[in-house]
Amino acid sequence: MTNSEENPRVALVTGAGRRLGREIALGLARAGWDIAVHYRNSHDEARHVAQEIAALGRRAITLQCELSDEEAVRGLLPAALKALDRVDCVVNNASLFDYDTDLDFSHARLDAHMHANVAAPIQLARALYDATPEGGQAVVVNLLDQKLYNLNPDFLSYTLSKAALEAANTMLAQSLAPKVRVVGVAPGITMVSGDQSEEGFEKAHTQTPLGRSSTPEDIAAAVVYAAGARAMTGTTLLVDGGQHLLPSPRDVMFLAK
Repeated sequence: MTNSEENPRVALVTGAGRRLGREIALGLARAGWDIAVHYRNSHDEARHVAQEIAALGRRAITLQCELSDEEAVRGLLPAALKALDRVDCVVNNASLFDYDTDLDFSHARLDAHMHANVAAPIQLARALYDATPEGGQAVVVNLLDQKLYNLNPDFLSYTLSKAALEAANTMLAQSLAPKVRVVGVAPGITMVSGDQSEEGFEKAHTQTPLGRSSTPEDIAAAVVYAAGARAMTGTTLLVDGGQHLLPSPRDVMFLAK
């Protein structure tokens, strides 16, 4: 989807300074979107992403925000609006991803995941609704996880938070229509995480029906598609090479270290 220069569209991408968020921000910019690059601690990386976006001929700003801080999140979308005049899309990419199971579960760890991975995306979705004029249509894209369709006990608090976000995906699509569409994108194993070795990642990446899982470019392309698919809401695109079709007793990163 390419936007006209007279009426450019604007996307706020959370966690856009590094890794998958960076690729999503650049993918949207290549498709003609101006970008608000959110970051938590990655100031230098976010600034570099903004420079890359500017080199593509799009406008870009950087916005720092701690997503676990409710008051700070309240100011995030208004800050993007003030700088770029409008926001048409929010991509909830940033996630807390700490390891736990039922053996070392704690209220505090679950609470931290819920604040960053569920509460902040819901706040931003509502803020986008409030900022969208009557007769307009905006879109929220929530990054989920194929783990929700292939459950195992690893990353318990993270998985519970993403399950809650998946449920919110449906409920927000119902409550925010017709002004705001809400779409999920669920990657498979896409980038090296934690202490996984490069060799282990390459092995895990092939353990799908298609012989490959998702790449950052695949996820960015899916987000760009969802952002422009005006008839799509309340659903999730699984972009994982079919990884969710292969039951696994543990997270794939532990099966291919």
